Amino acid sequence: MSRQMNDEETATAEEEQVMSEVHLGCPPGLSGPHISHFTISLPSCKSADDSKNEDETASMNQTIGVDEDGDLVLIRRNKPFSHCHRLTIRHNITSSIPSVGLQVWKAELVLCDFVLHKMSTSSEYDRIVALELGAGTRLVGLLLARVAKKVFLTDHGDEILENCAKNVDLNSGLFNSRAAVQVRELDWMSPWPPRANPSKSPLNKRYTWTLSEVEEVQEASLLVAADVIYSDDLTDAFFSVLERLMSLGSEKVLYLALEKRYNFSISDLNVVANGYSHFCSYLKDEKECEDFGKRSVPCFVGKRIDIAQIPQYVKEYDRGNDVELWQINYERRKS
Repeated sequence: MSRQMNDEETATAEEEQVMSEVHLGCPPGLSGPHISHFTISLPSCKSADDSKNEDETASMNQTIGVDEDGDLVLIRRNKPFSHCHRLTIRHNITSSIPSVGLQVWKAELVLCDFVLHKMSTSSEYDRIVALELGAGTRLVGLLLARVAKKVFLTDHGDEILENCAKNVDLNSGLFNSRAAVQVRELDWMSPWPPRANPSKSPLNKRYTWTLSEVEEVQEASLLVAADVIYSDDLTDAFFSVLERLMSLGSEKVLYLALEKRYNFSISDLNVVANGYSHFCSYLKDEKECEDFGKRSVPCFVGKRIDIAQIPQYVKEYDRGNDVELWQINYERRKS
């Protein structure tokens, strides 16, 4: 998850500390980088002879808890598995608002469930090129690296990029032996494709794009993002870079998970989710986009996915009623 802010916002938010609901129950007083171990299991592929076990397989349990050291531990129990993976994630329990990408968030876990379900029921993600936007702690991208050809993990800010790179190193044994995982800086406030900047520090240069990588991203088929919708300015910047990414190269689909966050609005005299409303203003349904297409105007087509139909591989976190998952396509301008 990425939180890109302007200078004024950053100055007022640097001291304020926030905590993800996922971390509630962790021992108090934990500060700085923390290591958690996630054990995630996928159900065995079911053959025709296994149909009698379908109900049993569907009811498999998984729990999330905290061990004596304060680590987040996800364990699927009661049934054997053919695919059991252990992820080691370096993250913070709390952070300032500009650094919320150092934490694990609820929408990220929902997106993990979706990716895990896709991987366990189809070969759709095998050998693809994928791009994660505002990748945060990189749980989703690391899971995709099990089957993808190449995964680009992108975010903005030295501390978040360094934490991302550390998580890649910690989990290198998890990847498909032929997969490549690259950590790259993607500032939504800057143009895409990125331009060379000789003034960058050596640290930043480590996460600089090469020309060949830009070309690879243009041929990516899958984009993923979790909890990247906050302020209107951030949403505007996100859709601006998304339009450039999705209008070039091969056709792409974005799966975006978000949590609606409510605030009291003086103008509305009510508790509203203005950030969510602004996000929805960018999306049209298929019929609306078809009408736009007749006027040769490109548009984003959004379809909300019923997450109740997605097994909760990561159990014991409360999805609640405010987490949503969207499939977003870009209908290009017709010539």
